[in-house]
Amino acid sequence: MTKPAEDTIAVRIAKALAERIIAGEIEPGARLRQDHIAAEFETSHVPVREAFRRLEAQGLAISEPRRGVRVASFDLSEVKEVAAMRAALEVLALRHAAPHLTAAILDKAEQARRDCDAATDVRAWEEANRRFHRILVAPCGMKRLLATIDDLHAASARFLFSAWRSEWESRTDHDHRAILSALRNGDLETAIATLARHAQWIGERPVRTASGATREAFAIVG
Repeated sequence: MTKPAEDTIAVRIAKALAERIIAGEIEPGARLRQDHIAAEFETSHVPVREAFRRLEAQGLAISEPRRGVRVASFDLSEVKEVAAMRAALEVLALRHAAPHLTAAILDKAEQARRDCDAATDVRAWEEANRRFHRILVAPCGMKRLLATIDDLHAASARFLFSAWRSEWESRTDHDHRAILSALRNGDLETAIATLARHAQWIGERPVRTASGATREAFAIVG
């Protein structure tokens, strides 16, 4: 009788921790302490362990023998992998979505594009950028494909927040303009080629860690 309740608590804990990890509030390599998390959420260790398993399945945490559970680190190869997957899957989704893209849908994407260009911080930019991409591919109607793309955007957000927590500058995304222009003109191949290149745009910048050291951070900025 307690299993459904424990599952619900585990989902809530996993979601809360995932949001913190993606936002960079818990840094790569940081230990996730079962006792502290159980106390925070006023629960037993059972749903916390289940939450950890969910985070591992998402690639956000790793379990190490005798060291417990830690936030998963990432490197340039993982950033490139996510970028390549996003490019391939978003192109697939856009091909299937294109016949269903109406003027109203493209107008919504245009507003998301404007919000993206007007963003003054990284969180606002990431939200608008994700919304822009989601609006264009959602009409494909392929739920499993869209769920996978959503997971990849979550990974992209984690890379982005790790690199650009501050010092964000407003920017004009010319690729977004080009993709929309091509779609309005019925030129799907140009839109797809631009999207494929755009989704693989990786930025690099030095960031200071909590210990005061400096490391190079890479992020998908498309």
